[in-house]
Amino acid sequence: MSLDYFLYLISVGVQSLQEYLALHVLMCLLPAFFLAGAIASLFSKESVLKFFGADTPKYISYTVAAASGCLLAVCSCTALPLFAGIYKRGAGIGPATTFLFSAPAINILAVVYTAKILGYDLGAARAFSAVLLSVLIGMTMSLVYEKKETERSSIKTFGEEEHRYSSQLFILLIIVLVAPEIMSGWGWKYITQIIAWTPLIGLTAYLSFKWFSKEELESWMGETWFLIRQITPLLLIGVFFAGIIVEVLPKEIVAYFVGGNSFASSFVASITGALMYFSTLTEVPIINALTLLGMGKGPSLSMLLAGPALSLPSMIVINRVMGVKKGMSYIFLVVLIATISGYIFGTMIA
Repeated sequence: MSLDYFLYLISVGVQSLQEYLALHVLMCLLPAFFLAGAIASLFSKESVLKFFGADTPKYISYTVAAASGCLLAVCSCTALPLFAGIYKRGAGIGPATTFLFSAPAINILAVVYTAKILGYDLGAARAFSAVLLSVLIGMTMSLVYEKKETERSSIKTFGEEEHRYSSQLFILLIIVLVAPEIMSGWGWKYITQIIAWTPLIGLTAYLSFKWFSKEELESWMGETWFLIRQITPLLLIGVFFAGIIVEVLPKEIVAYFVGGNSFASSFVASITGALMYFSTLTEVPIINALTLLGMGKGPSLSMLLAGPALSLPSMIVINRVMGVKKGMSYIFLVVLIATISGYIFGTMIA
């Protein structure tokens, strides 16, 4: 590869970064980071995880486990230790594996970012499929491995809900997050959107100072900054290389393996996503680059479902926590269900 071509690829990556920063940071990612930070700091994780114990009816434990990705705002690296903790504390393998699949898959940042970049059809399909399929995986694991309900023990010593204004703040932040997209749909120009958006920011800031103590606000900002610091560098690297991938990867190869919406292409996408390691959100620009090269909607959903749930490092941890037999069963179920979901979605879209 010549020096001129190398420099050209660098310029392509930089241009991809510039376009991304101009379009998505101010009115998409920043509000999402603040929302995720608020959930992480002002919602008690313990108040959610306590529902995984033996004393909780299954319809409650599975519902909470499936929705926990949104409620807890965790990424795949955070979901693994949480899963290990609740599983070893006595949670049934059903709710525990439901949580393990759904937590990173419906991370509030990931769902919003998917909808913004890949389209609302894929964003909605990702959220819906992750919740529904997580329950299916958990119930299958429970049916196969959880022989006696009495063998489970209660999960104890959990805290209470941290603040009575958490839900109101959550609603306000959701409004801040979706308002620009609504205004864009109305045909408002970017400057007009910012002018109309600013009072919403002001109202949210005013009520936040009114409702929460200094310590709670500091905790919120600390969690938000932690997420920004942890995710943004990796995300920008992903965007940079995604721009280069579009330039150098032959369209024929992508179209051959993951083009269209066949079962085989969804299976290849699911396996590929399961073997790769996607840091939080980085799967989105990479899949976006692949779609520009001909990747189908169905395979895109398969990779979105399998990618965050599995990776080679996470497979090792899962097998150590659950044992090889249960761990490999979980991995097989994730790949199979991600493949089937992508195939069905692709067929419906087609």
